Amino acid sequence: MARRLRFNGTDSKNGGCPAVHEDLDSGEIIVQGTPLTAADDLAQLQHFGSGDTAVAVPRELLVNHGPKEMRRVPHIIDPEEFGRLFETFEHSAWHLETRRGYASDREDLGFDEFLATGDAPCDLDSDWCQKIRRQTAAGKYVGRVRVVDNPPTDGQRFLLSYARCNAATGEDARNLWREDADRAHLPAEDFWLFDSRLVAMLRFDDQDAFHDVEIITEPAEVLRHCQVRDAAVHASIPYDAFAAQLKG
Repeated sequence: MARRLRFNGTDSKNGGCPAVHEDLDSGEIIVQGTPLTAADDLAQLQHFGSGDTAVAVPRELLVNHGPKEMRRVPHIIDPEEFGRLFETFEHSAWHLETRRGYASDREDLGFDEFLATGDAPCDLDSDWCQKIRRQTAAGKYVGRVRVVDNPPTDGQRFLLSYARCNAATGEDARNLWREDADRAHLPAEDFWLFDSRLVAMLRFDDQDAFHDVEIITEPAEVLRHCQVRDAAVHASIPYDAFAAQLKG
């Protein structure tokens, strides 16, 4: 079935391209203009797929005829696609954890071992650990900040013990108290930030079970989460120094 396209406008003085159209059903924007074909130019484009076409248009075309408002539709991805983000990020991946516990941790056999011994088991040969070790060995940054209640929940103590495994993969693992997180105005969100351009918001149900992942790429929202990352890293301390506070 053909798209239902609406002509938004053109800055052409003679009725030719460039022009902007809008898909009335999907909300997608179709920009027509002069194709970019020089190999040297195409080589400079990031995330340019084999089936993509690049066009060059005057800036005023988008200013005058591009959409000014957007009705946000959540972009939900499945766990497999979420997992691929850890393979394809280019320079940084960072995680904020603010929950008091995770159902997946409580269901792990290692959680019972932690409750019995006080030490969470660490398997550096797991798929996750090998994946992160490959990325950090390639010079990429992986980090996380975990917010901890006072006193910590069993789930938070489990993750604090497991942080030595995070650090062994090359992660920058850090913690801060919840009252310090509140003073830093950190949101009660659990998300990954990839390359300072894409937010993967992790969503959970009332039983702390992982539900789905929402992808956010709007520049203003991505910038807000970059600011959250900076504030969280500034207010937090390395996991081992934080653990020493508990023992003290």
